[in-house]
Amino acid sequence: MMLVRVRDKAKARRVSSAFGQWSRLLRSLIAIAALIAGFVHPAQAHSLDEIDAMLQSDEKYFQPIDKPAPDFMLRTADGRVVRTADLRGKVVVLHFIYTSCPDVCPLHAEKITEIQTMVNATPMKDRVTFVTITTDPTRDTPDVLRNYGPAHGLDPVNWLFLTTTADQPEDATRKLAEAFGHKFALTDDGYQMHGTVTHVIDKEGHWRANFHGLSFAAVNLVTFVNALTNNVERPHHEQETGWWATIKGMF
Repeated sequence: MMLVRVRDKAKARRVSSAFGQWSRLLRSLIAIAALIAGFVHPAQAHSLDEIDAMLQSDEKYFQPIDKPAPDFMLRTADGRVVRTADLRGKVVVLHFIYTSCPDVCPLHAEKITEIQTMVNATPMKDRVTFVTITTDPTRDTPDVLRNYGPAHGLDPVNWLFLTTTADQPEDATRKLAEAFGHKFALTDDGYQMHGTVTHVIDKEGHWRANFHGLSFAAVNLVTFVNALTNNVERPHHEQETGWWATIKGMF
């Protein structure tokens, strides 16, 4: 009897897990449809101030920022130099990782993949660039950089994985992470102690928000990005309907 109960419990857990995955997928699909609807009627979009206020109320891991983003000059696995100015005209979703990280970095990459999948299912696909920056340029060789994206489902159509240029010091990207407000501190066993933050930069290179940790709702970040792609700047007041009300009602 005990064996039967254990098996029943294991089966229940599998069913519960599968139901949770389908539920999350359904909510993401509904959110994507709502975001597409928002592009059809961009005049209905709320102001950035209103979006900030709503997210501060509903998303405890959201932090509004209002300052120029730190400048950088880095390179891709193929040696192409990418400067901050090269990303102007696109909303940028940026984060720092190192590929040998045994725990949160792979989870962070999967979170970015979830966000990218939602964005790329809408007309925002051509308006947003996702940027991953390694803090371990010595071990994250060009071959490692090339393989990381496909291994985690990231779409190279609007995703860049950047490292230091040949003439930059080994700690250049760790210092860049510090400029963005968090540290990657080397440990004696070769790992790095660090926090987990996703940064959002607007089309003019202005740093607009941080989303801390991995527990924030991906749709909230996508909603914020949508506001930036629509150049939402001036506050206005109207009844809460349409795509925002649909998304907000799911959480």
